[in-house]
Amino acid sequence: MRFWFGAAIAVLIAVVAAATLKNEYYFFAGYTVLTYVILATAWNILGGYAGYVNFGTPAFFGLGAYTAAVLFKATAAPLALQILAAAAMSGLLGFAAGLLTLRLRGIFFAIATIALVVIMETLFINWRYAGGATGLQLLRPAPLAPFTSYITMLFVLMVALAVASVAVARYIETSWIGRGLRAIRDSEEAAECSGVPTLKLKVFACTVSGALMGAAGAPMPMYLSFIEPASTFNLNYAIGALASPMIGGTAHYLGPVIGAILLSSIQQIVTVTISDEINVLVVGVMLVVFVVAAPDGILGLLRKMRWKSPS
Repeated sequence: MRFWFGAAIAVLIAVVAAATLKNEYYFFAGYTVLTYVILATAWNILGGYAGYVNFGTPAFFGLGAYTAAVLFKATAAPLALQILAAAAMSGLLGFAAGLLTLRLRGIFFAIATIALVVIMETLFINWRYAGGATGLQLLRPAPLAPFTSYITMLFVLMVALAVASVAVARYIETSWIGRGLRAIRDSEEAAECSGVPTLKLKVFACTVSGALMGAAGAPMPMYLSFIEPASTFNLNYAIGALASPMIGGTAHYLGPVIGAILLSSIQQIVTVTISDEINVLVVGVMLVVFVVAAPDGILGLLRKMRWKSPS
């Protein structure tokens, strides 16, 4: 009940902000932060709960973005349909990739996911209808009522997508699926001996994770009015999606949200005040600090502080 109350408050605040704030930069920055909230939450379903470190985030995100862009170019489909199609395509990619790669473990699985990014980028570089290496220019349609700006509409939409992705992660975490994934993370051999359908759960997690990442990528072509392979399949998406749960905590569905908001907000401030080139340095420094000082993330640190406090 508290979760849904908090979710309703978040959406309400987003709607009020869209109606009152006049400076669109806040919505540009908020869109970026919310994108990483979704990506981090999606990454944590496979990487945090099951313990399979996935560097393939740009492949799913990029496929979602290109699915939306190509669908809009071909049929002028509305944004809602673009998001659904992007989630379906990236979910199918997650299902196929899961069947092929999830029998691998450790560094071998991580390398396979990086290869997936390279394969997807190469495909779209050589697809002329999607713009090839030079990219594709898109013209935004008029925003839907009651919005007067397309950027504010996208911001509110991303808030709704972020709430939906966190709700999915919360359901998985608290269900038998989450218990099975945690058993896989602790000891896959023991989980199999206990009757846990390990492969089915891993493929399910990879499919859901991919679908959410694709949904996060779908609004991006309209956000930028442009799409091209190099930036769309950028490995920075993988770094941000991985770093956020590590900073916030992988054991709870709120960990990726806290980590993504903290990390992305600092990156936005650094971009405006210093330089965009410092972003990766910020991620590296924060990762080192939290791995050394708080290996269980912010939530783990708070939990330890609560246990140590006198009753």
